[in-house]
Amino acid sequence: MAFDFKKEYKEFYLPKNKPSIVEVPSVNYIAVRGRGDPNEEDGDYKRAVGVLYAVAYTLKMSYKTEHKIAGFYEYVVPPLEGFWEQEGVQGADYSDKSAFKWISVIRLPEFVTPGELEWAKQTAAVKKKLDCGTAEFLTIDEGLCVQIMHTGSYDDEPATVALMDEFISERGYVNDLGGARLHHEIYLSDPRKADPAKMKTVVRHPIRKA
Repeated sequence: MAFDFKKEYKEFYLPKNKPSIVEVPSVNYIAVRGRGDPNEEDGDYKRAVGVLYAVAYTLKMSYKTEHKIAGFYEYVVPPLEGFWEQEGVQGADYSDKSAFKWISVIRLPEFVTPGELEWAKQTAAVKKKLDCGTAEFLTIDEGLCVQIMHTGSYDDEPATVALMDEFISERGYVNDLGGARLHHEIYLSDPRKADPAKMKTVVRHPIRKA
C-alpha cells in the first residue's frame, strides 16, 4: 500500500476544528515563490501550482522509468500547501489579495534529494512542455505552532484565526509571525470541485511563549 503522509502524520494534516499546539519537525518541499492574487486567472499562482504538480508526479512515477531513486517507496502525493505574508500585516488580510507574497509547496518524501529534484524538473519540463525552472528544494522548520482545521471559504479564515489567537493567549503564548515564520495553509479540498462551505484547510501559525 502506498505511503500516505496525511494518514501517517494525522497530527499535522488532520487536526480537529479546535485549536491545538504542535511541534512541527523540519520538512522538505518542492517550492515555487511568487506574488499577487492567487485567484487571478492565468496568474502566477496558478502557473506555480501547475509546476509543482508536474514535478511532484514525475517524482512519484519515477519508479516506472529507467531513473531509479535510492530509497524510493510508493507514496501518495501530499496535499498542496502555502506559506503567505503581506508587508506590514501579521497573518493575512484577505481584503487585499494582490499584496500577497507566497511560497506554494508540496511535501517531498525524505529520499528526494536536491539532485533528484533537479532530475524531476528537467524531466517534467520535457514531458509536459512546461518551464519548471522556478521550482526549488526548500527545507522549512516550523517548530512550535498553533493549528486548527478550518471548514469553509478561505475568506472566512479570520474568524478561525481569532479562535487560535484567543486559545494561545489563554495559555501564555503569542504569535511569532515574521521573517521565515509565516501564515501556513494546507489544502485538503480541491476548490475547483468542493462546495466552498465544506472546504477543509489546515491553518497554522508559529507561536512563542509570551
